[in-house]
Amino acid sequence: MDSVRLDKWLWAARFFKTRALAKKAIEGGKVHYNGARAKTSKSVEVGALVRVPQGWDHWEVEVVALSDQRRGASEARELYRETAESEARRLREAEGRRLTNQAMQHPLRRPDKKQRRDIHRFQRQHDE
Repeated sequence: MDSVRLDKWLWAARFFKTRALAKKAIEGGKVHYNGARAKTSKSVEVGALVRVPQGWDHWEVEVVALSDQRRGASEARELYRETAESEARRLREAEGRRLTNQAMQHPLRRPDKKQRRDIHRFQRQHDE
């Protein structure tokens, strides 16, 4: 295979569930190809660096192989190689999110009717 559109490659590499979502992310300026914003029809080359947002994380990957067909996850993983600093940053940020969520105390159950009334009474007193 000699050339593949960027939206097709992102879809085949399983960064996006549909080509339409890949296209929307590219057009929105969220996907960067070799450090610059790219168009949907940009031809992907082996060795190029692609920065892709995925949820809270941003993947920075090097294109290793080309494909325009969506296959299994293990085969899709062979299309790219994540850079070392990208992987370290993703893991560091994930650990930070995990620690932040641990520090937040969630109630064990929802407040009952009396507790809700007390909460509303407290809020009214501080609003006045």
